[in-house]
Amino acid sequence: MKTLLFGCGTRDFTASAGILALRLGFGLMMLVGHGLPKLRNFQAILDKGFYTPDFFPLNWMSTPVSLGAAVAAEFFGAMLIILGLATRWAALALGFTMVVAAFAVHGEAPWFLGPGVTYAKEPALIYLAAMIALILAGPGRFSLDALLDKPRKGRMKIALGGIS
Repeated sequence: MKTLLFGCGTRDFTASAGILALRLGFGLMMLVGHGLPKLRNFQAILDKGFYTPDFFPLNWMSTPVSLGAAVAAEFFGAMLIILGLATRWAALALGFTMVVAAFAVHGEAPWFLGPGVTYAKEPALIYLAAMIALILAGPGRFSLDALLDKPRKGRMKIALGGIS
């Protein structure tokens, strides 16, 4: 269970450095560009009206709960991704938020930004792609998850061809 929650994935130096760059880049952009503004302007955003999903089971959420969930993923989830703590779970929450953003909030918008297009699915899908990469690869060795997931001596490794 600890590996599922806090497993770091690869410990390879070069791959971990690349994953660190991905975590820091996307985590900081999400935190500063989306999460922090929503957290700071929570009441103003509520007063203007925030999207509440209209599909089951999320249609049971109130507008404040919907905004709170977005803030939790975009601010606190991004912070966890930056730190590399519970990274896969934070990336899952943020990825789900991006699915809602792309296909529900921006459902009628075009797929890509371009000349004269200021509102599209593309930014949410780019964040979603990064979150999928983090879910699959894990946070790497330069993370708090790696500190919690110390390799144990005698741990069996299973290769594709059998036990090695």
